Amino acid sequence: MKKSIIASALIGLGLSALHVQAADNELNLYSARHYQTDEALYSNFTKQTGIKINRIEAKEDELLERIRNEGANSPADVFITVDASRLAKADEMGIFAPVKSKVLEERIPSHLRTDNWYSYSTRARLIVYNKDTVKPEQVQTYESLADPALKGKVCTRSGSHPYNISLGAAMINHDGVEATEKWARDLVANFARAPKGGDTDQIKAVAAGECGVAIANSYYLARLMNSTKDEDKAVVAKIGAVWPNQKTWGTHINVSGAGMLKSAPNKGAAVKFLEYLASDDAQKYFANGNNEWPVVESVKVSNPALDKLGEFKADTQPIGNLAKSAAEAQRVFDRAGFR
Repeated sequence: MKKSIIASALIGLGLSALHVQAADNELNLYSARHYQTDEALYSNFTKQTGIKINRIEAKEDELLERIRNEGANSPADVFITVDASRLAKADEMGIFAPVKSKVLEERIPSHLRTDNWYSYSTRARLIVYNKDTVKPEQVQTYESLADPALKGKVCTRSGSHPYNISLGAAMINHDGVEATEKWARDLVANFARAPKGGDTDQIKAVAAGECGVAIANSYYLARLMNSTKDEDKAVVAKIGAVWPNQKTWGTHINVSGAGMLKSAPNKGAAVKFLEYLASDDAQKYFANGNNEWPVVESVKVSNPALDKLGEFKADTQPIGNLAKSAAEAQRVFDRAGFR
């Protein structure tokens, strides 16, 4: 578990006792986001509303297990995390309560929200290729990564990672289960090495020539592109990037999102917080903190790397449909040996 941040007034009492207060001048937040700019995001909310945030940070599975164990007595008001498959897992546990909010309905596009949780930023799953060994026209779609011409050239992180599961879910919804499973089997046959590491590792492996092509979330590439380190600049110089499926269903989009818990003791504060996350200020914090894009269309951010990557057509399938197909995607990958 990464650091836990708890208000000093609660030391010795523990968050498990917070539910008895049932006061809307505090918010108990369970967060699986770990970005420094979130500090400003949360302090700005307190400054605007007077509502104090008591925050616990940990990995998604740890927080969900904690919520499961706490049951109806959980002090958590809001659970916030990244990736649709993780939000789907939380929703399947039955922990979220529907929120009726005109603010959220008006500001967050319908395909980026469900009845029980909301997206607040987006990132894209793009294709990175080695300029010396792979031509961009070879990798214009996710489906093309299974082409025999790329045998021994594909690097990726684990097929059980939520980022890849979400992509698999998107492909199931567009191409069908059978076609996605065949794609996954052929993708495995093209691996340069067994899946390992994170997305930054895949990008660096492409630059080093260990593989010719990889899939990575856009914010990892943007982070390298915005870096002032010579070694990162050297990596960026050796690679190119493609927005996949521009002539078909668009590049796969994933999200950061949050929802209010059914057992939330401070439901009024929880709704205010969810609405605040859709405000102009919060959207900028959300997006800039991790090189992502706001979900509120009227909010614009300036990010040199993302600007350089250019505009693209994004997949607009409802995020709820994506979440519902996540479990099937994992089964497909398991059968295909994509682990």
